[in-house]
Amino acid sequence: MNQTLNIGPLALPAVLPLAIVALLVASAAGAWAGKRTGGKIEKHLYGMLFAGLLAARVAFVLQYLDAYLATPWRMLDVRDGGWNTLAGAAVAAAYGVALALRSAPLRKPLAAATAAAAAVWITGVLLLGATAPQGTQLPERSFAAADGTLVPMAAFRGKPVVVNLWATWCPPCRREMPVLQQAQAQRGDVHFVFLNQGESAERVQAFLRTQPRPLRNVLLDTHGEFGAQRGHRALPTTLFFDAQGRLVDTRVGELSAASLAERLERATGDPR
Repeated sequence: MNQTLNIGPLALPAVLPLAIVALLVASAAGAWAGKRTGGKIEKHLYGMLFAGLLAARVAFVLQYLDAYLATPWRMLDVRDGGWNTLAGAAVAAAYGVALALRSAPLRKPLAAATAAAAAVWITGVLLLGATAPQGTQLPERSFAAADGTLVPMAAFRGKPVVVNLWATWCPPCRREMPVLQQAQAQRGDVHFVFLNQGESAERVQAFLRTQPRPLRNVLLDTHGEFGAQRGHRALPTTLFFDAQGRLVDTRVGELSAASLAERLERATGDPR
């Protein structure tokens, strides 16, 4: 489920509004059930949410601690999308069970809220999956390099491929570029393709000259078709393809070294 929701100029990962809707429905269902038992559940739902999010982040940071040691402050920067969903769900569930065991009036509201949230989440995931745009294979078409050479995307098959959609005017694109540059230098088993969105060759070349290390496989998507065809208009967006050219993961937003390592594991099957 890697789609984005476009609201005017704003693009959000589809899971974010889905999670908000699930929380609101859970709160309403819990409040309705609590009228009969006298159990007020709203603050407890937010407690479960906070505990789950905290556990998900801490578990992710511990899992990829080595990647954070060079820049420890990034442990607090949740914009990198680093979450351990299983750990978060387990802690949130344990929190809810503890509440239910401690307070009988909360049991029915908690059950109603949990069931409502699960129903909304599962329905939303199924709908997003059914309406997901086609094109989950690495395309066969060619893109021009900054020097005018045409490069076929098919030339990258045979290894996992990371396609980064970026632009020089995009601050998070520029912030994550050193992480991707370092990965490209270190990971010879993966092709990294930097597909610029909608800018001229001259502008891209001027940007590349400011970079401290060379960047390979910089291509130009002058009309932004690659991301648009896959439902992604936000920048930066990074798509991860396996060695057979199948899309296996997408990150909408800035990557850190840790969140990049996590997604490379999924694409390569190699937990480095």
